Amino acid sequence: MAKTEPQDADDDIHQLDPGDRLRRRGVYLLPNLITTGALFAGFFAIVAGMSGNFVAAALAIFSALILDTLDGRVARWTRSESEFGAEYDSLSDMVAFGVAPALVAFTWALSDLGQVGWVVAFIYMACAGLRLARFNTKGDNTTFTGLASPSAAAIVASAVWIWSTPGEAPSLFASIGMAVITAAVGLLMVSQFSYFSPKTLDLKGRQPFLVLVAIVLVFAVIFVHPPLVLLLCFAAYALSGPAMYLWGRYRGNGLTGTASK
Repeated sequence: MAKTEPQDADDDIHQLDPGDRLRRRGVYLLPNLITTGALFAGFFAIVAGMSGNFVAAALAIFSALILDTLDGRVARWTRSESEFGAEYDSLSDMVAFGVAPALVAFTWALSDLGQVGWVVAFIYMACAGLRLARFNTKGDNTTFTGLASPSAAAIVASAVWIWSTPGEAPSLFASIGMAVITAAVGLLMVSQFSYFSPKTLDLKGRQPFLVLVAIVLVFAVIFVHPPLVLLLCFAAYALSGPAMYLWGRYRGNGLTGTASK
């Protein structure tokens, strides 16, 4: 008896009407448009940084962060998640949160450090790529393994936003500080520290009224001095991973009766 060849998935598509066939082969428009906006924001940050407009570059990176947060949630809310969208989002993240912060930091301050500067910029960019590759292969659910690339980019962008002054070159102290920050957040991206995942937040469900009040207060505090407050918030988040690890080690030693040395 002759074996029956398995029906190829394309055969099902060819049996559809032309309109249905185009929809099956097409992509979801709304979430991918938002992802394109994040990609453009990353590209604009690079161009603005190369032109010496570092405040605009930092704002563009934060715009990409907001759009990156929106595209995933919009895709889930509208049930328009797709493999294409996930891959496109990852490529957009590499530009907006990997290449753009590294080049902006290098153009502003790291270039003054010579070879050390471009090595630090490359370390950050490579770590961002490795972080995204690990996320694509393993995924993160309730927690993140390693600092998420948008948070790392926000720290770099905030530091540039605070220290940069139009028409003035950065001091040696600022260049060294920028190198330390860029290298540190880059290494945190590929670390094994666990971080709280904002994906666990339920924005559609009912929440206590005080939650809304707290959100209003957060926005009010941010607008007092946006770059400083954002830097402190994201820096605290970046340090929460190592802090929770050390706290876990301390509690573990206490539970087992092992004295800390």
